Amino acid sequence: MSPTAKPPSSPSGAKRPASDSDRGISPPPLKRKAQAAISKSAVANFFTPTSQKAKERTIWTERSPDDSSPATLLVAKYVPENDESSAADATRSKRRKIAAFDLDSTLITTASGKRFSDGVGDWKWWHHSVPGRLRKLYNEEGYRVVVFTNQGGLELHPDRSKGPKMAKYRVTAFKQKCNAVLSQLDIPMTLYAATGKDIYRKPRPGMWMEMKGDYELADSDIDHENSVFVGDAGGRVADLKGGRASAPKDFSCSDRNLAHNVGIKYQTPEEFFLGENPRDFTRDFDLANFPFVEQEDDDGIRLEKTNDKDIILFVGPPGAGKSTFYWKYLKPLGYERVNQDILKSKDKCFKAAAGFLQEGDSVVIDNTNPDAETRSQWVALARKHNVPIRCLWFKTPLQLCEHNDAVRSLNKKLNPEGRQGLPKLAFSGFASRFKEPKVEEGFQDVIPIQFKFRGTREEYDIWGRYWL
Repeated sequence: MSPTAKPPSSPSGAKRPASDSDRGISPPPLKRKAQAAISKSAVANFFTPTSQKAKERTIWTERSPDDSSPATLLVAKYVPENDESSAADATRSKRRKIAAFDLDSTLITTASGKRFSDGVGDWKWWHHSVPGRLRKLYNEEGYRVVVFTNQGGLELHPDRSKGPKMAKYRVTAFKQKCNAVLSQLDIPMTLYAATGKDIYRKPRPGMWMEMKGDYELADSDIDHENSVFVGDAGGRVADLKGGRASAPKDFSCSDRNLAHNVGIKYQTPEEFFLGENPRDFTRDFDLANFPFVEQEDDDGIRLEKTNDKDIILFVGPPGAGKSTFYWKYLKPLGYERVNQDILKSKDKCFKAAAGFLQEGDSVVIDNTNPDAETRSQWVALARKHNVPIRCLWFKTPLQLCEHNDAVRSLNKKLNPEGRQGLPKLAFSGFASRFKEPKVEEGFQDVIPIQFKFRGTREEYDIWGRYWL
């Protein structure tokens, strides 16, 4: 999560004196002498004709993922004062090369040296070369320069009962800091700040899609080979020298994964601005282990209906692929489906399953069923109706399940039942309760199912991106 500004400390709080290296890099301090609520300049500005007033260089807007959701994306468009042509720049000549940057720990860092900002003015350039390099990208190399930043500490429309004044202060302070950064750069550019856990949050591609729309760019317009995203979240492992970490490991791999998702090169700030060699990196979950494979008729699954009537009990975490498996392999065999996400209660699930059995139908219990105690209730139902019960154990790793859940909840094409995304507790809760299913519990057999992407090439193009 990117840091956000904190309320200013009291006047008595100690401040680190600015070093020589800070001067000319950090913005001027914002502390001012106490003054009247209405200044002379404000009065003069009030009577200045509109045509003579200084134009705001940064225009802020808010956007939402869809018409039914609140705004979670902040967008700042900066137009330099003397650049009359920049307003029409997007339509006059499209810049095909994109240079995109993270904000915190990439373009800027705190002047105080603290992890989180002390206030609006507590920032300096990450390296003194940053502003000159960005200006060169725009003015000499023909790049479109943009910023994509996660700002999870901001809330644009808070619940009034939960301290709206503090939330409003944080948003205002963030805007003021960004205004200063953009003004010092003084090149046409747009900054996108994702404040929610939705399609806009990196590594998800929402901010990239908004950028394409703002500059009227189709995929074919973009020079992907020469475009780049620069950010500090690259999944780098700790750099060990003499048995000690000279550089800590990265907190995540979200910036590298965003670059993967949109098909452009990724570099760390050290690589891009300082010319350092790449460090080793790792991903907790690597999509390279799950390449797309053309589907065959039997897909390697040879599941036959061995009983005239029976129960098949699914066991596996949320997002393991259970429902997809049902629709592809068991629905064609005539099995009815019972799912607690749809029916909302365990009692309704038992009632529905009993009804199907009484009508002579076989039934699939499409729930997680993590432990023997839960499963024993379904074994008892099978005995009551004198039918066999089989167990299909979905052995999908939890990180892959979380990925599947995010893909499903954020993409309507892959979410026909309109399911909402699950909290992390849903996955850790399953793991804490899980006990391996065994035939001794009363099952006719226990069949392990390994995860495999089962879908079209078009569906894989969505699934095969990083969403966490």
